[in-house]
Amino acid sequence: MAKLGKRGTAARAAFEGKTLLAVEEAVKLIKGSATAKFDETLEIAMNLGVDPRHADQMVRGVVQLPNGTGKTVRVAVFARGAKADEAKAAGADIVGAEDLMESIQSGKIEFDRCIATPDMMPLVGRLGKILGPRNLMPNPKVGTVTMDVKTAVTAAKGGEVQFKVEKAGVIHGGIGKVSFSDEKLAENIRAFVDAVTRAKPTGAKGTYLKKVSLASTMGPGVSVDLASATAK
Repeated sequence: MAKLGKRGTAARAAFEGKTLLAVEEAVKLIKGSATAKFDETLEIAMNLGVDPRHADQMVRGVVQLPNGTGKTVRVAVFARGAKADEAKAAGADIVGAEDLMESIQSGKIEFDRCIATPDMMPLVGRLGKILGPRNLMPNPKVGTVTMDVKTAVTAAKGGEVQFKVEKAGVIHGGIGKVSFSDEKLAENIRAFVDAVTRAKPTGAKGTYLKKVSLASTMGPGVSVDLASATAK
Protein backbone atom coordinates (compact mmCIF):
# COMPACT_ATOMS: atom_id res chain seq x y z
CA MET A 1 0.00 0.00 0.00
CA ALA A 2 1.34 3.43 -0.93
CA LYS A 3 2.31 5.66 1.97
CA LEU A 4 0.26 8.78 2.55
CA GLY A 5 2.01 12.11 2.10
CA LYS A 6 1.83 14.91 4.65
CA ARG A 7 -1.38 16.31 3.13
CA GLY A 8 -3.03 12.90 3.01
CA THR A 9 -2.05 12.14 6.59
CA ALA A 10 -3.37 15.51 7.77
CA ALA A 11 -6.66 14.96 5.92
CA ARG A 12 -7.12 11.52 7.47
CA ALA A 13 -6.45 12.98 10.91
CA ALA A 14 -9.03 15.73 10.37
CA PHE A 15 -11.65 13.12 9.45
CA GLU A 16 -10.81 10.74 12.31
CA GLY A 17 -13.93 9.92 14.34
CA LYS A 18 -16.17 12.13 12.22
CA THR A 19 -19.38 10.46 11.07
CA LEU A 20 -23.01 11.30 10.33
CA LEU A 21 -22.28 14.99 10.01
CA ALA A 22 -24.79 17.64 9.00
CA VAL A 23 -24.41 18.53 5.30
CA GLU A 24 -22.93 21.96 5.98
CA GLU A 25 -20.45 20.56 8.49
CA ALA A 26 -19.37 17.82 6.07
CA VAL A 27 -18.90 20.33 3.25
CA LYS A 28 -16.77 22.58 5.44
CA LEU A 29 -14.59 19.65 6.54
CA ILE A 30 -14.09 18.39 2.98
CA LYS A 31 -13.28 21.83 1.59
CA GLY A 32 -10.75 22.42 4.34
CA SER A 33 -8.93 19.21 3.45
CA ALA A 34 -9.06 19.55 -0.36
CA THR A 35 -5.50 20.71 -0.96
CA ALA A 36 -4.78 19.30 -4.42
CA LYS A 37 -3.31 21.64 -7.03
CA PHE A 38 -6.54 21.53 -9.05
CA ASP A 39 -10.15 22.37 -8.28
CA GLU A 40 -11.37 19.07 -6.89
CA THR A 41 -14.89 17.78 -7.47
CA LEU A 42 -17.22 17.13 -4.54
CA GLU A 43 -18.51 13.60 -5.07
CA ILE A 44 -21.50 11.91 -3.50
CA ALA A 45 -22.14 8.19 -2.96
CA MET A 46 -25.56 6.90 -1.97
CA ASN A 47 -26.12 3.34 -0.74
CA LEU A 48 -29.63 2.20 -1.58
CA GLY A 49 -31.71 -0.76 -0.45
CA VAL A 50 -32.25 -2.11 -3.97
CA ASP A 51 -31.01 -4.96 -6.12
CA PRO A 52 -30.67 -3.56 -9.65
CA ARG A 53 -30.53 -7.06 -11.10
CA HIS A 54 -34.33 -6.91 -10.83
CA ALA A 55 -35.99 -4.59 -13.34
CA ASP A 56 -38.46 -3.26 -10.77
CA GLN A 57 -35.58 -2.18 -8.52
CA MET A 58 -33.57 -0.25 -11.10
CA VAL A 59 -32.93 3.37 -10.14
CA ARG A 60 -32.04 5.92 -12.79
CA GLY A 61 -32.91 9.49 -13.50
CA VAL A 62 -31.66 13.00 -13.99
CA VAL A 63 -31.38 16.10 -11.83
CA GLN A 64 -30.76 19.74 -12.70
CA LEU A 65 -28.38 20.93 -10.01
CA PRO A 66 -29.35 24.47 -8.93
CA ASN A 67 -25.74 25.66 -9.06
CA GLY A 68 -24.37 23.52 -11.89
CA THR A 69 -21.43 21.11 -11.65
CA GLY A 70 -18.58 23.45 -12.50
CA LYS A 71 -17.61 21.00 -15.21
CA THR A 72 -17.52 21.66 -18.94
CA VAL A 73 -19.77 19.01 -20.47
CA ARG A 74 -19.09 17.90 -24.03
CA VAL A 75 -22.29 16.95 -25.83
CA ALA A 76 -22.73 14.77 -28.91
CA VAL A 77 -26.02 14.71 -30.81
CA PHE A 78 -27.28 12.19 -33.36
CA ALA A 79 -29.53 14.15 -35.69
CA ARG A 80 -30.06 15.11 -39.31
CA GLY A 81 -31.27 18.17 -41.18
CA ALA A 82 -33.04 20.89 -39.22
CA LYS A 83 -32.55 19.04 -35.92
CA ALA A 84 -28.81 18.84 -36.55
CA ASP A 85 -28.77 22.60 -37.16
CA GLU A 86 -30.79 23.12 -33.95
CA ALA A 87 -28.28 21.06 -31.98
CA LYS A 88 -25.34 23.04 -33.33
CA ALA A 89 -27.06 26.34 -32.57
CA ALA A 90 -27.71 25.16 -28.99
CA GLY A 91 -24.01 24.54 -28.45
CA ALA A 92 -23.56 20.81 -29.12
CA ASP A 93 -19.89 19.93 -29.52
CA ILE A 94 -20.37 17.08 -32.01
CA VAL A 95 -23.34 16.54 -34.36
CA GLY A 96 -23.67 13.76 -36.89
CA ALA A 97 -25.29 10.53 -38.04
CA GLU A 98 -23.44 7.68 -39.78
CA ASP A 99 -20.20 9.62 -39.55
CA LEU A 100 -20.59 9.98 -35.78
CA MET A 101 -21.45 6.29 -35.45
CA GLU A 102 -18.30 5.31 -37.36
CA SER A 103 -16.20 7.64 -35.24
CA ILE A 104 -17.49 6.02 -32.04
CA GLN A 105 -16.97 2.52 -33.46
CA SER A 106 -13.34 3.42 -34.14
CA GLY A 107 -12.91 4.24 -30.44
CA LYS A 108 -13.18 8.01 -30.67
CA ILE A 109 -15.46 9.04 -27.80
CA GLU A 110 -14.88 12.73 -27.18
CA PHE A 111 -18.08 13.58 -25.30
CA ASP A 112 -19.69 13.27 -21.86
CA ARG A 113 -23.37 13.18 -22.90
CA CYS A 114 -25.04 11.67 -25.95
CA ILE A 115 -28.42 12.87 -27.24
CA ALA A 116 -30.43 11.52 -30.17
CA THR A 117 -33.65 12.25 -32.00
CA PRO A 118 -36.04 9.25 -31.98
CA ASP A 119 -35.55 8.53 -35.69
CA MET A 120 -31.81 8.04 -35.09
CA MET A 121 -32.19 5.28 -32.51
CA PRO A 122 -31.95 2.37 -35.00
CA LEU A 123 -28.52 3.76 -35.86
CA VAL A 124 -27.54 4.51 -32.27
CA GLY A 125 -28.72 1.05 -31.21
CA ARG A 126 -25.72 -0.46 -32.99
CA LEU A 127 -23.52 1.28 -30.46
CA GLY A 128 -25.14 -0.23 -27.38
CA LYS A 129 -22.12 -2.35 -26.42
CA ILE A 130 -19.88 0.70 -26.58
CA LEU A 131 -22.07 3.43 -25.10
CA GLY A 132 -24.02 1.30 -22.61
CA PRO A 133 -21.14 0.38 -20.26
CA ARG A 134 -20.07 4.04 -20.25
CA ASN A 135 -23.60 5.20 -19.29
CA LEU A 136 -23.71 7.24 -22.51
CA MET A 137 -26.56 5.46 -24.30
CA PRO A 138 -29.40 7.89 -25.10
CA ASN A 139 -32.55 7.04 -23.15
CA PRO A 140 -36.01 8.65 -23.29
CA LYS A 141 -36.41 8.18 -19.52
CA VAL A 142 -33.70 10.76 -18.86
CA GLY A 143 -34.58 13.05 -21.76
CA THR A 144 -31.70 12.17 -24.07
CA VAL A 145 -33.93 10.68 -26.76
CA THR A 146 -36.02 13.65 -27.81
CA MET A 147 -37.08 15.89 -30.66
CA ASP A 148 -36.42 18.90 -28.43
CA VAL A 149 -32.66 18.75 -28.89
CA LYS A 150 -32.24 22.42 -28.01
CA THR A 151 -33.59 21.91 -24.49
CA ALA A 152 -31.63 18.68 -24.03
CA VAL A 153 -28.33 20.26 -25.09
CA THR A 154 -28.93 23.36 -22.96
CA ALA A 155 -29.77 21.22 -19.91
CA ALA A 156 -26.66 19.06 -20.35
CA LYS A 157 -24.47 22.14 -20.63
CA GLY A 158 -26.19 23.86 -17.70
CA GLY A 159 -25.57 21.40 -14.87
CA GLU A 160 -27.89 18.47 -15.49
CA VAL A 161 -26.58 15.25 -13.96
CA GLN A 162 -27.70 11.75 -14.84
CA PHE A 163 -27.58 8.97 -12.25
CA LYS A 164 -27.91 5.20 -12.41
CA VAL A 165 -27.57 2.65 -9.64
CA GLU A 166 -24.64 0.24 -9.91
CA LYS A 167 -24.65 -3.50 -9.20
CA ALA A 168 -23.93 -3.09 -5.50
CA GLY A 169 -26.86 -0.71 -5.05
CA VAL A 170 -24.70 2.42 -5.03
CA ILE A 171 -25.17 5.67 -6.94
CA HIS A 172 -22.21 7.98 -7.53
CA GLY A 173 -22.24 11.54 -8.82
CA GLY A 174 -20.15 14.69 -9.08
CA ILE A 175 -22.11 17.59 -7.62
CA GLY A 176 -19.88 20.62 -7.81
CA LYS A 177 -16.37 21.94 -7.29
CA VAL A 178 -14.81 22.57 -3.88
CA SER A 179 -14.32 26.18 -5.01
CA PHE A 180 -18.11 26.61 -4.82
CA SER A 181 -19.47 28.29 -1.71
CA ASP A 182 -20.65 26.06 1.15
CA GLU A 183 -24.23 27.15 0.50
CA LYS A 184 -24.14 26.25 -3.21
CA LEU A 185 -22.67 22.82 -2.51
CA ALA A 186 -25.26 22.14 0.19
CA GLU A 187 -28.05 23.08 -2.24
CA ASN A 188 -26.63 20.76 -4.89
CA ILE A 189 -26.29 17.89 -2.42
CA ARG A 190 -29.90 18.15 -1.30
CA ALA A 191 -31.15 18.48 -4.89
CA PHE A 192 -29.29 15.29 -5.85
CA VAL A 193 -30.50 13.34 -2.81
CA ASP A 194 -34.07 14.53 -3.41
CA ALA A 195 -33.96 13.40 -7.05
CA VAL A 196 -32.69 9.94 -6.12
CA THR A 197 -35.29 9.69 -3.36
CA ARG A 198 -38.09 10.56 -5.79
CA ALA A 199 -36.76 7.93 -8.21
CA LYS A 200 -37.50 5.14 -5.71
CA PRO A 201 -38.64 2.12 -7.77
CA THR A 202 -41.81 0.18 -7.11
CA GLY A 203 -39.89 -2.97 -6.24
CA ALA A 204 -37.84 -1.40 -3.44
CA LYS A 205 -38.63 -2.96 -0.08
CA GLY A 206 -37.55 -1.95 3.40
CA THR A 207 -35.14 0.95 3.90
CA TYR A 208 -34.50 2.64 0.57
CA LEU A 209 -31.95 5.32 1.48
CA LYS A 210 -29.30 3.64 3.64
CA LYS A 211 -26.25 5.88 3.58
CA VAL A 212 -24.97 9.11 2.02
CA SER A 213 -21.25 9.85 1.88
CA LEU A 214 -19.28 12.80 0.54
CA ALA A 215 -15.66 13.18 -0.54
CA SER A 216 -13.47 15.37 -2.69
CA THR A 217 -11.63 13.85 -5.66
CA MET A 218 -8.41 13.26 -3.73
CA GLY A 219 -9.69 13.25 -0.16
CA PRO A 220 -11.18 10.80 2.32
CA GLY A 221 -14.92 10.37 2.65
CA VAL A 222 -17.36 11.17 5.42
CA SER A 223 -20.91 9.96 6.02
CA VAL A 224 -23.72 12.49 6.24
CA ASP A 225 -26.73 12.55 8.54
CA LEU A 226 -29.68 11.41 6.39
CA ALA A 227 -32.12 13.87 7.94
CA SER A 228 -29.78 16.73 7.10
CA ALA A 229 -29.29 15.51 3.52
CA THR A 230 -33.03 15.30 2.89
CA ALA A 231 -34.03 18.51 4.66
CA LYS A 232 -35.91 21.07 2.57
